[in-house]
Amino acid sequence: MNIEKNPLEVIQNAPVIPVYYNDSAEICIEVLKATYAGGIRVFEFTNRGQNAQQNFKALLDYRNQNLPDMQVGIGTIKTVAQAEAYIALGADFIVSPIVRADLATVTAAHSILWIPGCMTPTEINFAEELGAPLVKLFPGDTLGPGFLKAIKPLFPNLKFMPTGGVDVTKESIDSWLNAGVTALGFGSKLFVQPENASDYTWLTARCQLLMELAGKK
Repeated sequence: MNIEKNPLEVIQNAPVIPVYYNDSAEICIEVLKATYAGGIRVFEFTNRGQNAQQNFKALLDYRNQNLPDMQVGIGTIKTVAQAEAYIALGADFIVSPIVRADLATVTAAHSILWIPGCMTPTEINFAEELGAPLVKLFPGDTLGPGFLKAIKPLFPNLKFMPTGGVDVTKESIDSWLNAGVTALGFGSKLFVQPENASDYTWLTARCQLLMELAGKK
């Protein structure tokens, strides 16, 4: 487990969250290192490939030895069995694309932050009833900042994080921040590699820029 006790607090203080998967454990570790060097302190790995569990364990092993203040959580969790497997490995938090009462129950039993994905006011209300303090707006590009502006007054005690379609631009980030998000999840658009890149210094620089745009550097 990370030395930091409160993942939600870390998310609020470091609100740029990479969302990543690769079949290669070595590449995963290099990406983790590059994002950390860019100021990232919360990293979501996704349960989306055949090597997900073993690569997640490799990330945690590297984190525990070298980056103890980095929160490493697991995303794309849809079942209790998946949640329990990753909690056993040492996940700092669990992210789901859906809302399920049994996921709320199992994460609460282990005192693990659960971030459910929601698309409608009904789903958001259900997530709040289940005790989720932070909701993932997914897919973010379909919903957009205007959706959050419209529904946020209905849920004054909830925090929100869009994932999917958040652009790596000042305009996109400003529009979401102005709508009232607490954090921003960045998927494939964060990891578009420049031509002729020989290492991951470009990713470090991009993360530094995003942290600055989010007002955290």
